[in-house]
Amino acid sequence: MSVPARVGVIGSGYWGRNLVRNFATLGALSAICDSDPEAVAGAAVHSPQAARITDAAEIFDSPEVGAIVIATPAASHGRLVAAALAAGKHVFVEKPLCLDIGEGRELAGAARDRGLTLMVGHLLLYHPAFTALCRTVESGRLGTLRYIYSNRLSLGRIRREENALWSFAPHDISMILRLAGAMPERVGTFGGTFLSPSVADTTLSHLTFAGGVQAHIFVSWLHPYKDHRLVVVGADAMAVFDDVRAGADKLRLYAHTVGWDGGLPTVSKAEAEAIPYEATEPLEVECGHFLDCVTTGAAPVSDAAEGLRVLAVLDACQRSLARGAPILLGDEPP
Repeated sequence: MSVPARVGVIGSGYWGRNLVRNFATLGALSAICDSDPEAVAGAAVHSPQAARITDAAEIFDSPEVGAIVIATPAASHGRLVAAALAAGKHVFVEKPLCLDIGEGRELAGAARDRGLTLMVGHLLLYHPAFTALCRTVESGRLGTLRYIYSNRLSLGRIRREENALWSFAPHDISMILRLAGAMPERVGTFGGTFLSPSVADTTLSHLTFAGGVQAHIFVSWLHPYKDHRLVVVGADAMAVFDDVRAGADKLRLYAHTVGWDGGLPTVSKAEAEAIPYEATEPLEVECGHFLDCVTTGAAPVSDAAEGLRVLAVLDACQRSLARGAPILLGDEPP
């Protein structure tokens, strides 16, 4: 992998520091930017030689920086992405792309018109276990897909500026859309608000796809333990991607089958089978992929179009949550 452009990271909080660490390891980091000088200093431990900046305008104007990585609160994503693109920089923005679907389309158009890479940080699309799961589904090992469900639950990292749906569900939506290979026709979301007015702490979303595939997504930051699990159920087998577990327990296949005997359903259970996957850090894979796309001009796996699809589902889920009723979508991407 070559590194044609130096990278500047805007936002050096909890997740921004991880991005700083990875781009420094890849030999691409040029600058760290945050309005809090102490946050910049804390992140700079991973790259003492990187420029330390507290004004984003300075990083946009820097000729040393060819690509911008944005790891700030979601409400600022749209504004910062627009500014970076206007400055002629390639952009990697953490999920979600922005909070408004119309603004997202404008950002995608701006990147396309300027010939710039715009990539959204849907990290789990780059997880080697999820990649192996996709290969397993595509091979036909699970048979016809029936339903998918995901849990993204924990205690803490409570937000006040965005609800649990927008904070947690983009990961699960991106994986489910990849596995289903289509946009849902209908979504329905319900939730509960317990800590801050109008900020849902827990939501349950149900997605219906053409052909009968169903999916649901349960997210919450008010849960007694961490549960990050994706279950894919097919006609011939089932698979579980449990990101809390390690090693062989992280990705498993269950060749359970259900048949009929005299009009009665019969279940035949099978032992769990480990699905092998590469032992690489997902964030390192994602950061390296961004640099490769900037180099080659290839479209990222999580490009602007993919970011818009996830944003469209999030938007529909949010409208359903507000209305207390399902929302109908088309099967075409936005």
